Amino acid sequence: MLGLSYPDSMATPAERPPSVDKLARSLANSGLPHPLLVDIAREAIAAGDPASVSHRVDELQRSLLQPVLNATGVLLHTNLGRAPWASTDAGSYRNLELDLATGDRGSRQAHAPKLLAKACGAEAAIVVNNCASAVMLVLAGLAKGRGVAVSRGELVEIGGGFRVPEVMEQSGANLIEVGTTNRTRRADFANAVENADHDVALAMQVHQSNYKIVGFTEAPTTAELSDLGVPLVADIGSGLLDEACPWLTTGPPPWLKNEPAARQTLDAGADLVVFSGDKLLGGPQAGIIAGDADLVAKCARHPLARALRPGGLVLASLQQLAMAYLRRDGDAIPFWRMASVPVDELKARAEAIKAAATKGHAATVVDTMAVPGGGTLPGVEFASAGLAFAGNHREAFRSSAMPVIARVVDETTIVDLRTVDPSADEALVSAIDSAIE
Repeated sequence: MLGLSYPDSMATPAERPPSVDKLARSLANSGLPHPLLVDIAREAIAAGDPASVSHRVDELQRSLLQPVLNATGVLLHTNLGRAPWASTDAGSYRNLELDLATGDRGSRQAHAPKLLAKACGAEAAIVVNNCASAVMLVLAGLAKGRGVAVSRGELVEIGGGFRVPEVMEQSGANLIEVGTTNRTRRADFANAVENADHDVALAMQVHQSNYKIVGFTEAPTTAELSDLGVPLVADIGSGLLDEACPWLTTGPPPWLKNEPAARQTLDAGADLVVFSGDKLLGGPQAGIIAGDADLVAKCARHPLARALRPGGLVLASLQQLAMAYLRRDGDAIPFWRMASVPVDELKARAEAIKAAATKGHAATVVDTMAVPGGGTLPGVEFASAGLAFAGNHREAFRSSAMPVIARVVDETTIVDLRTVDPSADEALVSAIDSAIE
């Protein structure tokens, strides 16, 4: 809170409201631009409550995009921007579409996408602004006016109400549903491809992302669909590059079991894979299309490619990320660094934070369970640790100088350290002291 107060010198009779300009200037130490302070002053005066300006300033500041501490234990928290990645480039011009060797115009798809293709074993890649865009561009570029065979069990709805059938409709492709919700076989795809009335241009596999079908189920593998006579596109969703996780010295964590990876999906026979940049890839929001060079080029030539292209900031950020993968430097990728910290280290940090906080006596070091989040690996949990405080303190933590987003379980506030970088521990100590009565 700013601690601003309505100056006594401005206490005027009801018939004489204070000067808007004078009231706005009294808020100058808030750090907000003067035009915003003028708006706040006018709103407070119009409401007949000039003394409310301090509260209104706080409300506006809290509504702005700002850093927060994710203490939920959800690594890819959609409401908090999913993967915690930031470019370290200083502000400058870039050779975004300039070939430095020739001086001629170049392509923005000639930098980061090539590195991402190398990292996942693809012939080529392009980048668009999210995974839904990637799916739409592939369908529009390769199957407009023609059929795309998809299992009924994979006609998913992702966050925000976006559904695969609706994305397909917008692309101009025709959905050909095959199999049943719980059981689909290779023969179902083959029958659709062989049916001349369907005019199937693509077969498509879609990551189920945020749900699972269990029990009496069956689904064809990528390898089984690789020889249907039409290109196979695999939407692997979350963006794991390689199931071997060569960027981690400890190898792949057990909780990644059965998660599809770009390299292995391409090796199994998929012609293209599409995936997100801000999930298991660990970078900024983006959609990546990787695989067969001719198919990638055809997508890149489609008019939608320009409408869906990312800006230089995203591409520069992805380039840094791809370099980290190629160096096999998992510690340089915050998501993987957080995901792979041993529980004993988290407990040691929890004890240190408890000792450093004035209100540490109210905290209990506890075992917790973290989740990948972001529609990735539904139902999967893995061990974590943090601090517990009796009562519901979520609002108080959110109101601290550095907002802390915690979770409440059975009227106990849990601060999970799996998703808090150690560099933020000092800020967390301050938040505990301000939030806990």
